[in-house]
Amino acid sequence: MDEMFSEVNTKSMHWAKKSIRKILRITTKYAKYSGIPTTHIELLIHFCEQMKALPLPLEESLSMQNLYTNQLTKINKLLLTLHEDLQYDYQERIEYVKLDLKPS
Repeated sequence: MDEMFSEVNTKSMHWAKKSIRKILRITTKYAKYSGIPTTHIELLIHFCEQMKALPLPLEESLSMQNLYTNQLTKINKLLLTLHEDLQYDYQERIEYVKLDLKPS
């Protein structure tokens, strides 16, 4: 995943969207194959961390905001299925990943 994020074309939002969606599609596929909720959460959190680290203005693209917000929603839904000790362990990372996106 890190290698694919390093290859994202950040000069054009169109190509960045296509690359990010491809990375998400592959990540989701492997997360479902694992069948372990903690693995799925780890992969989605890492995806969000990598996406946040990109030098892209995410707040300028509504589709990228929605994609990011949907991943956070998925993480929170998966988190509810875990034991509360594990939920607490993931809360700090999730708070770091959250963006302050304002509707445009």
